[in-house]
Amino acid sequence: MRRQEGTSDPFGLSFWPGLDTPLVLTLDRHQPLHFIGVGGIGMSAIAGILADRGYSISGSDPRDNAVLQDLRSRGVRVFREQSAATIDAIRSGTSCPPAVVVSSAVPASNPELVEAERAGLQTWHRSDVLAALIAAQPSISVAGSHGKTTTSTLVASLLHATNHDPTAVIGGVVPAFASNGRNGDGPLLVAEADESDGSLVKFQSWLGVITNLELDHTDHYSDLASLITTLQRFAKGSENLLANRDCPVLREHFDASHWWSISTSEGVDYAAIADALHGDSTVATFYEHGEALGQFRLPLPGLHNLSNATAAMAACRLHGVSFAELQRAVEGLQAPGRRFDYRGTWFGRQVVDDYAHHPSEVKATLAMARLMVSSGRSPLPEAPQRLLAVFQPHRYSRTAEFLADFAEALSQADAVLLAPLYAAGEAPLPGISSAALAAEIERLAPGLPVCAFDTLDALADAIGNSSHSGDLVLAMGAGDVNSLWSRLEGRSAPTADLPLVA
Repeated sequence: MRRQEGTSDPFGLSFWPGLDTPLVLTLDRHQPLHFIGVGGIGMSAIAGILADRGYSISGSDPRDNAVLQDLRSRGVRVFREQSAATIDAIRSGTSCPPAVVVSSAVPASNPELVEAERAGLQTWHRSDVLAALIAAQPSISVAGSHGKTTTSTLVASLLHATNHDPTAVIGGVVPAFASNGRNGDGPLLVAEADESDGSLVKFQSWLGVITNLELDHTDHYSDLASLITTLQRFAKGSENLLANRDCPVLREHFDASHWWSISTSEGVDYAAIADALHGDSTVATFYEHGEALGQFRLPLPGLHNLSNATAAMAACRLHGVSFAELQRAVEGLQAPGRRFDYRGTWFGRQVVDDYAHHPSEVKATLAMARLMVSSGRSPLPEAPQRLLAVFQPHRYSRTAEFLADFAEALSQADAVLLAPLYAAGEAPLPGISSAALAAEIERLAPGLPVCAFDTLDALADAIGNSSHSGDLVLAMGAGDVNSLWSRLEGRSAPTADLPLVA
């Protein structure tokens, strides 16, 4: 890709000659920007914000959904076809050559990208444009292996509820905004900093937040050490660093200016200690530098959500939001889309969609669901009586690396149905499949009902035949398992409650 002059390093960054500072784009309102794959969760947020700020924005995406309709209403010109002709169209009628923006999901063979480079247009990675937005105003960038979408959503939601009107670029739909991107009038920008491709090292934030750290994205990182190095680069680029003291990797390898915890109030700047854990909420006491400021009620169950909320409250306190304001605002918090997202009830079975696709995420989500079963309290219309886990492995590389860990996490359920592995563009690995995961679960937990399916339709049929009224059907994964609810909606009533069979 054509970039500004400078030296480069293994992260693919350009640097000012003689300085260890990444080059940051300077966006020009006179230069049009074209986003290839503009409907993507990360691309659409940036495109919408820039359109709201008066930039000339276009994009291409073969889909037609609510996200693209919203972008059109905000003045974004959306092309349905990704072809060389699209590049010709955006070049015509403008005195300033447009720049083309891509994400890591856009292959080098994309016809628009090929034509753009042939025509000599500047091509920028999505992270370059986000880095420019982050550098343009005081920003809070939230990184980490798990919880970054939820935590950045909670930060933005709390700032919004306390009249600080932030700009937000989030990798999920923020309920308070009904969008993944918002152009606010306040001084702060809140961004989710994705570590999957290493590009977050470009961000220069007022406050960097790291929720936790463990090996993931094994298609990009060879080991945990390389992931740690990348996050250390992110931390170095942040003026201040807020980190989770409960994470052993962060404790050992990072020197944070501020720490938070949900296990102790001693030796940390911020803490929230649970007083009561329910299936629909958590009551906790908030501490600052060891002093108890007061109790609050978080309407999101589970210790992982308490940690996310503690980080969000700490970030807001660092910005100067009073605890009294936060205490009131926390009451109205909602998780982002696809985070324990209730989709509907199908003949007595409550169906929930969740993005969990790493063993730690699956374990935390199932533990939260189990609390609902055991406590008889739930944010769902009815407290569930049994837990049926539907899981879709995501990427061959991740499944191979964590096969035993996935099996252990899923064994918390009362029954497990496995969707076909979602490759996400990866080539198959010998012996790695949903059937292999099913075999590992059976080895670890003999007697636990488990079955792998070749298609999502076959899995949906099995739910009708093997679930019970009162079950929580919890669909987890980052692939197309989120279509489960739509597949169930059109099906007739189950004929009987039968045991799960292979």
